[in-house]
Amino acid sequence: MKQTVLAGIRATSKLHIGNYLGAVKGMLELEKSGEYETFFMVADIHAITTPFDPEGLRKNKYEVVIDYLACGLDPEKSVIFLQSMVGEHAEFAFYLSSLVTIARMQHLPTFKEKVKQYPESTSLALLNYPTLMASDILLYNASKVPVGIDQEPHLEIAREIARKLNSTYSLAFNEATRFATEGQYVPSLTGEGKMSKSVEGSAIMLTDDFETIKNKLFAVPTDSGKGEGVPISGGVKTLLELTTLFLGVEKRKEYELMYLSDGIKYKQMKEELAEEVYKVLIPIQEKRRYFENNPQIVVEVINYGKNKAQKVASENLAKVKFAMGL
Repeated sequence: MKQTVLAGIRATSKLHIGNYLGAVKGMLELEKSGEYETFFMVADIHAITTPFDPEGLRKNKYEVVIDYLACGLDPEKSVIFLQSMVGEHAEFAFYLSSLVTIARMQHLPTFKEKVKQYPESTSLALLNYPTLMASDILLYNASKVPVGIDQEPHLEIAREIARKLNSTYSLAFNEATRFATEGQYVPSLTGEGKMSKSVEGSAIMLTDDFETIKNKLFAVPTDSGKGEGVPISGGVKTLLELTTLFLGVEKRKEYELMYLSDGIKYKQMKEELAEEVYKVLIPIQEKRRYFENNPQIVVEVINYGKNKAQKVASENLAKVKFAMGL
């Protein structure tokens, strides 16, 4: 039997190149391999763990499905669905919350970061985020999860919960591992942290045109372009990382040598990088326009995916409820 893959991206906005390189490219690779049963969701329940706008969420979850399709995910090969349309996700998360302590959740570095980011909105849902993620994974008994390296602490929680579930109730759920992609950590254009939809000026969206991309890259903070050591943080490091991802390792080495000798001309570097980023996005944007002009196809994909996902989720949830005596 084929192993199962589960992946999802929060419905907080349209996708950016960090989502594409860090998650969607991995999804595409797994789908095309033919070796896995692939389930790709839009994580709209996860989106309400931090402050959100209902009308924005209503629109964004639909936009993420369009981005999935525009990037090349095939609804004939993968199950593409909205998390909130499969009620088993929230129900299972509650059952799994009985297997993990509050203290364990509070010690997660990702939780501490979100508390700093949203000090007035530290909800129980935010604390329980990793349990909901474990529910997502275990409902489909997934063995691989294509996510960025920053999600590894959450995956470890999912594995701990799987072990506890198996040992306590004599079940046999997989302990999922991360499927790494080349863009497992795409840095923010601000020079601090990873690329994020929620931080202004941080991301290049998949829908950005060439001028927008160029303007965003020109806004990346830089230095004189010359020094005794290659920067290991800040905007220059971001530009070098993006160069690796879009122009290759050799090109990055060229820029590093320039930095250590005659200096980098950032205008030229940013223009070259903008051109390469836009080349990657052109076919995605063309395909996106097709789905924007044919919304009925998107609705059909969502409904078809919901039915297929719910069939698997309900069967696995039933096994757990029976084992727990419910």
